[in-house]
Amino acid sequence: MTTLVVQIPCLNEAESLPAVLGEIPRAVPGVDRVLVLVIDDGSTDGTAQVALAHGADRVVRFPQNRGLAAAFSAGLEAALEMGADVVVNTDGDGQYPADAIPALVRPVLEHRADMVIGDRRPGEVAHFSPLKRLLQRLGNSVVRRVSGTEVSDAASGFRAFSRRAALRLNIVSDYTYTMETLLQASAKDLAIASVPITARAVDRPSRLFRSIPEYLTRVGMGILRIFTMYRPLPVFLRLGALFLGAATLIGLRFLWYWSQGHGGGKVQSLIFAAILTMIAVFTLLLALVADLISTNRRLLEEVLLRLRRADLEGGRKWDGEGAREGAAGRPPVEIR
Repeated sequence: MTTLVVQIPCLNEAESLPAVLGEIPRAVPGVDRVLVLVIDDGSTDGTAQVALAHGADRVVRFPQNRGLAAAFSAGLEAALEMGADVVVNTDGDGQYPADAIPALVRPVLEHRADMVIGDRRPGEVAHFSPLKRLLQRLGNSVVRRVSGTEVSDAASGFRAFSRRAALRLNIVSDYTYTMETLLQASAKDLAIASVPITARAVDRPSRLFRSIPEYLTRVGMGILRIFTMYRPLPVFLRLGALFLGAATLIGLRFLWYWSQGHGGGKVQSLIFAAILTMIAVFTLLLALVADLISTNRRLLEEVLLRLRRADLEGGRKWDGEGAREGAAGRPPVEIR
């Protein structure tokens, strides 16, 4: 039996959630069962109760807001417990079209992709401001270069994941999951695809960030962090080469003046070149250490993958009544 779990991370979405839940298709070609999971990220407007009242099969709730990345990660874990073969992530504000879910999951069902991204074609979206369209184009260009993928909407949260991908993704960010999952999927050789969608305009301001500079700063730091975690050697080797190149140029400058008989007044350049050379050597050594740490991380993630599989196969499953097997009597809204 093929199970599709549609997970919806929510923060104060009681007003829009009924319409979102009502649009989710309960029959999808190639899927035997469609389940809906809502992750309530510390809402104060009764989102969890609204979700249950309007057809959610399972609700996981945080007592306080922990951020989108934590809600997404908890959703993947809960979806795997529900027996998901495919996981679709969508938003509770209604911007993503639920009727595109069959097209989104098709590449996963056909074993052509482990992650499928709903491509809003953000550079062309009419309800995006010109500045946002420009930033989306620039951001996607950076992500494509860093990740080595051809994804044109890296910030889209409308995604489908195979069970294989859901088991392998480990979210370490406390901000957002979109860039991190893409970079991890690339680093772990998971197949990535895109399908075009038409996103709706959402009137309310974003709850993920308060300003564009804040978003760019946090996403940029997140990309650097993840890329350094999984591919540290190129990062530190290039940084070391930069310092070594600067030291070489300054050293050559000193030698030129010295050959002209004016080296005595340029000793500062020689000292500066020596300092940059030492920094370059330390950076190159750091590259080797970081690469060893990255290798250990991959080994630990392989161990974690085996533990997850053993845990799920050993009985940590959802019983269909809002509780895990063997945990009878738990309320339908699970607190984590």
